[in-house]
Amino acid sequence: MSTQDFDDSQERYLKGVTAGLHIARGVPGMTGLTTGKRLRPDDFHTQARIRAQAMGGELTSQEAAKADLNPNDMWNEMVQLASLGEYPKGDDVFLMKGRGIFYVAPNQDSYMCRLRMPGGIFSSHQFRAIADLAETYGGGYTHVTTRANLQIREIGPKDPVHVLTGLTDVGIVVQGSGGDNVRNITGSPLAGIDPDELIDVTPYCRQMHHHIINHRELYGLPRKFNIAFDGGGRISALEGTNDIGFSAVLPKADGPLPRRPYFRMGLGGITGHKDFARDTGVMLKPEECVAVAHAVLHVFLANGDRTSREKARLKYVLDRWGFDKFMREVQKQLPFTLRRYPLSRCEKRAPVDKAGHVGVHDQVDDKQYVGIVLPVGRLTIPQMHGLADLADRYADAKMRTTVWQNLVLGNVKKSDMKTLVAGIEKLGLHVNASPARTGMVACTGSFGCKFANAETKGNALKLVDHIEEKLELDEPLNIHMTGCPNSCAQHYVGDIGLLGARVVDPDADDPEEADQVDGFHVYIGGGYEDEEGIARELATSIPVVHLNAYLENLLGLYLEERHDGERFVAYARRQDIDELKQRLAARSEKAAAAQRESVEKAYSKAEAEADTPEEVKTERDEAAQAEYNRAPDKENAG
Repeated sequence: MSTQDFDDSQERYLKGVTAGLHIARGVPGMTGLTTGKRLRPDDFHTQARIRAQAMGGELTSQEAAKADLNPNDMWNEMVQLASLGEYPKGDDVFLMKGRGIFYVAPNQDSYMCRLRMPGGIFSSHQFRAIADLAETYGGGYTHVTTRANLQIREIGPKDPVHVLTGLTDVGIVVQGSGGDNVRNITGSPLAGIDPDELIDVTPYCRQMHHHIINHRELYGLPRKFNIAFDGGGRISALEGTNDIGFSAVLPKADGPLPRRPYFRMGLGGITGHKDFARDTGVMLKPEECVAVAHAVLHVFLANGDRTSREKARLKYVLDRWGFDKFMREVQKQLPFTLRRYPLSRCEKRAPVDKAGHVGVHDQVDDKQYVGIVLPVGRLTIPQMHGLADLADRYADAKMRTTVWQNLVLGNVKKSDMKTLVAGIEKLGLHVNASPARTGMVACTGSFGCKFANAETKGNALKLVDHIEEKLELDEPLNIHMTGCPNSCAQHYVGDIGLLGARVVDPDADDPEEADQVDGFHVYIGGGYEDEEGIARELATSIPVVHLNAYLENLLGLYLEERHDGERFVAYARRQDIDELKQRLAARSEKAAAAQRESVEKAYSKAEAEADTPEEVKTERDEAAQAEYNRAPDKENAG
């Protein structure tokens, strides 16, 4: 009898039985399963896949692809494709992400290279090299990302290997910056210069970075994985949004622990799924963090879901097991006992400065740092070279990118700051910004991401221009605009979160024949650190042509109704959403019309999460993209 005689359920059962027998007997390439010898790196993942199949599950296509060829071993295929001038197809598109190379068609028929740099701190030499590579092989610009990282976009089919080798030549290893791997290790952008920090996290970000790079078994996880270190200073690293968040704390003086900085470990942050990392109750000496992170990763790789991409993140292991069971398994991986300590016996974290990443500020050693406003993270090649030159001359030759998509130069003498700021402005950039511009974050959007339902960066710039023209805000305001539910811009943690959607063109003569255009769902009241919380939905499917007026109305109502000095997040959280909608409608008929449309024309979840094919893009998308691409004045380009 052949397997063709069985139906699907019977075939899955037989595969499970066969997999179980393989586990019992030992299988080729899995030395140690039954002999007690040390497993080889790839064996850990093979073992996890066999276990999933033995339980009757069916591996995702991505897991099957990784089982067939480890993404770390894609070099020959990449060289071959480049020599032919061809882009990858099928599983190779996914596998190349593990080497930091993304084929981003149909939105851009080209590659994107995502870098990795621990803590987001590049040297000026590296910054210039990245600029040269982006000019030679890319689109002539880079993007600062929401993980304090850089991207090179519009790389042609013959050039990804040139980009990778060029980066390696200057000490930048991008392996594992995409795919099912540990992404860029983020940290406090002012590490080492922040007068308020408890500990400089730079060495721990670097140790974690190099540990990941040199442990093959930590690649090919069930799903992507994020780690961040926060030093307790004035700018948050948003560690609570990570799978592992290390937060610096100081024990109170009346406790049994020495009064020195420790790290508390939080697990399971994934704000796109409405979860912040939750405190594990564990206090770690700084030198213990990497070992504990390694143990967490091993428990995750062995027990994460390999049969469902939607349920494969660490959060879902924690939901399934509970924290106590998970931490017991972590403990089994460690040669030392985890230290349990009540959070109540630690000093409260110092308040974060929501505008501390922009403008001129005092730092340690009687010096200053300056945060430079980048238009939703975009940098031209002349700007990159100019900033690197300024960093060499007036700062410490370090380029500090932040999760807020801007850049910081530190260790500046006060006597040099005025000259430095003048040099920055000559490049067409600025160091001062309105509260809305300071806190605007936008993902790549449909400009370069196939998952996005709306263009983000161009629309974000138009929104900020509109708010600055119409309102006088005097409190920091974070607006997070993201193109799809993957939430790279973390819309749930913004004062105002905007999630891209496809909506019917409100200007169409016949709604039944209308094109779909950019729209956004609106969320309010998100926050982080001492204001931690998930934003609530206020409106759905607001067409982008109405979005600016809608938010002008919302912020205008806030300015009229707020208590003295009340920030928007506090105002939003004390609102009854239905009553707020009524007051918004009463205040502005235009906003009321947009609100009615959002109810009448809301789309199903499946449609809201659908990819946006090139053919449904509209002239309005292109206009937003043109606005995003606007160049600085030539006389200021430097």
